[in-house]
Amino acid sequence: VQLQASGGGLVQPGGSLRLSCAASGSIISIDAMGWYRQGPGKQRELVATIRNGGRTNYADSVKDRFTISRDNAKNTANLQMNSLKPEDTAVYYCFVLTRGSSYWGQGTQVTVSS
Repeated sequence: VQLQASGGGLVQPGGSLRLSCAASGSIISIDAMGWYRQGPGKQRELVATIRNGGRTNYADSVKDRFTISRDNAKNTANLQMNSLKPEDTAVYYCFVLTRGSSYWGQGTQVTVSS
């Protein structure tokens, strides 16, 4: 299973960015997709997940600002990030859980700065 992450970049506080993650390879079924992030000098944080059936979970720090969605037919997930804050600056890593295994995409840098 391979994950291709895209999006990210530099944005001013209050701005928006969209991250995408596309899974390919020998995928029979995906149990969940989501993102972790790790900011400078911080511990890794689970940002958002979306499970089969569409159930979502968010870190308290991003609730009401971030929205995760999924296209099951394309094995892709998107993370819409609005009202970005400097503390959202981090490397974001998408992941996939499938049949008891986890797979990770390359990190995507998100920098929120004026």
